Amino acid sequence: MSDTSKDEGRTGDGTRAVRAGLPEPVKHEPTLPGPVFAAHFHLPGEVTGPYLYGRDDNPTWTLLERAIGELEGPGRDDVETLVFASGMAAISAVLFSQLRAGDAVVLPSDGYQVLPLVRAQLEAYGVKVRTAPTGGDAQLEVLQGARLLWIESPSNPGLDVCDIRRLVAAAHAQGALVAVDNTLATPLGQRPLELGADFSVASGTKQLTGHGDVLLGYVAGRDPEAMAAVRRWRKIVGAISGPMEAWLAHRSIATLQLRVDRQNATALAVAEALKQRPEVSDLRYPGLPDDPSYKIAAQQMRRYGCVVSFTLPTRARAERFLEALRLVEDATSFGGVRSTAERRRRWGGDAVPEGFIRMSVGAEDPEDLIADVLRALDESAE
Repeated sequence: MSDTSKDEGRTGDGTRAVRAGLPEPVKHEPTLPGPVFAAHFHLPGEVTGPYLYGRDDNPTWTLLERAIGELEGPGRDDVETLVFASGMAAISAVLFSQLRAGDAVVLPSDGYQVLPLVRAQLEAYGVKVRTAPTGGDAQLEVLQGARLLWIESPSNPGLDVCDIRRLVAAAHAQGALVAVDNTLATPLGQRPLELGADFSVASGTKQLTGHGDVLLGYVAGRDPEAMAAVRRWRKIVGAISGPMEAWLAHRSIATLQLRVDRQNATALAVAEALKQRPEVSDLRYPGLPDDPSYKIAAQQMRRYGCVVSFTLPTRARAERFLEALRLVEDATSFGGVRSTAERRRRWGGDAVPEGFIRMSVGAEDPEDLIADVLRALDESAE
């Protein structure tokens, strides 16, 4: 923490987001250069220099990676960031670059619904997979002998939180690496590397870019050897971001603090309104003072995210509610400036009730959004 204290005192989140990754100013050049579309670069003589071939590196990636690194580890010069074509590409890069046949890995049993597919592939390669829920730091119970601990906090879609510092300390004590999926929190809500994690991994598709028009992922880490393995995996698999996507992502990061603060504040207001509704059960938002995750979240999170989850009595009621919404789109994903919600059970991969709703709060006026949600609840009643 001490490495960042000086930087924290000088630069706030908004200033940092607006200026993250910008190159040194050059007269008559744009402040943020446009995307570089290049499959190859001029390369006479010896193979040296930063840009050799389009699958390995790109100047547009470089600026974006620098920007994300400044958010994940402000004030540090030992954070390396690599961008990928999607969040799952980034997740896969860490898992498959760090694990070998015979290794054991601990995954959350309540994490992102594609993780069961990842588990099957890991097991096919001879990796032993153990799972435990996020809440209650339950992954500690199956950690013994593991090579890698994968944390998702807050978990998606249930919004449970674990004590990252505690899990990191236990994992490192026995020589295990720790990766934290930071998608839901974003670097403005939580900095896993400062909490001791070896990797901070996220889908930039979500709130980091925030407009629902970019697929992107990234891995940030401080260990050069571990990150070299991740980079090698990206080269082998070719799971690279296009330059246009990278440029759009960098442009979008400039408004991250504005979007995050607006969406987080509105998410809390929506959660408070939902608390008053008798048909709503299992309401979860880490920023609610009476949420089961609030105590731990308040110790390690700076902002609590834009996702609210709750359950309506039946599948039919949930579907009527979603159909009645006017300002909230029935769509998957989360973190965008336009609010979305979905009945999460429709995908089949989450152990949630049929009436479980995951709602992503956007940047609409809070009063309008709350009125829309309450009206939809009224109209969906039988």
